[in-house]
Amino acid sequence: MMVPGRVCVKITGRDAGRKVVIVKVLDDVYVEVVDRSGKHSKVNKRHLLPTERVVDASSDEAAVKALEE
Repeated sequence: MMVPGRVCVKITGRDAGRKVVIVKVLDDVYVEVVDRSGKHSKVNKRHLLPTERVVDASSDEAAVKALEE
């Protein structure tokens, strides 16, 4: 379910409600995500709500462009 390219919505913290794209699965608990501004962050999987949408996450530009659509 949590695979690179999956669009998710953050459900906790100050960024709650914002969409992000998973860039890399770090381990069983954490993933690296990129948001609309191009900022990378390490996020606990429990703090993300996955959507049905999967986009190209081969580059940051492609992921950010997919979030803007």
